[in-house]
Amino acid sequence: MGVKTNVDKIVSVSVMGHIASPGFPGLPAEPYRLDSEGRAFLLPTWGGIVYNVSVGDSVFGWLGDCIHPGISVSMKDDRGNRGLNIFSCVGNTAIVMTGNAKGERGVVTGKSGRFSEQVIIHFPKAIREKMAIGDKIVIKAKGVGLKLDDHPAVKIKSCSPELIDKLEVTTTDDGKLSVPVVGVVPPHLLGAGAGLTSEGGSLHIQTVDKKELTKAGLDDLKLGDVVALQDYDSSWNHGFLRGAVGIGVIGQTDSPRAGYGPGVTLLMTSAESTIEPKVTEGVNLKDLFNLED
Repeated sequence: MGVKTNVDKIVSVSVMGHIASPGFPGLPAEPYRLDSEGRAFLLPTWGGIVYNVSVGDSVFGWLGDCIHPGISVSMKDDRGNRGLNIFSCVGNTAIVMTGNAKGERGVVTGKSGRFSEQVIIHFPKAIREKMAIGDKIVIKAKGVGLKLDDHPAVKIKSCSPELIDKLEVTTTDDGKLSVPVVGVVPPHLLGAGAGLTSEGGSLHIQTVDKKELTKAGLDDLKLGDVVALQDYDSSWNHGFLRGAVGIGVIGQTDSPRAGYGPGVTLLMTSAESTIEPKVTEGVNLKDLFNLED
């Protein structure tokens, strides 16, 4: 059977951001970064309008550092940006309010950075061509406060009611929440983001050890894939807890840096063994929301 929620009580509120420019801290420390072998590199990083990387593409092989597919938005005001990041949920509708793409609609697909700098939104490539840095994007934020009536131990994080429906989560015969995922991430592969808030930002899958990545069946991940986090509790902050399970979506590409890799935006978590991941091929936002490339 399916699940019941308190969706009729959830408040839908507008939040807004501007398309953010990719940035680096000031010289002389940057623009160079170090990869996992200590070699300096200079590659595109998160932010801006990414014209050729979209949800559904591989997270691997790009010459970039934690690239966001589609566009990224933020606000200069720190308090306003925190509201934008916390209240935006994966699956929310985004509307362009200014510029040549005014009136076009997109879908929130993730959140970025250890410190919750940006919200990631999918728009078709043809629409991105009309956009410019600074365009205003309004998000119809809905999802914070969402609960599953029959699963009080499961906390929902950054997940819209629409995504819950599209994932077709169910209750097993023994009362657990069954969630379709493409794979399960073991705790020793989770890196940057641990210990920080689970309301925004991302938790990174470490990819330096390619053999271990292949062993876990995670060497073919795609942007937008839904994954489970094994023995990891993100009720308040991210951290190891035996028996806990989290569910998240891959929001960013791989990184050359140690401790980093594909960034996961958390969707739900339980400190108890009440979530049962169901490994299923092709559980991806592109298909769930019929996103146009």
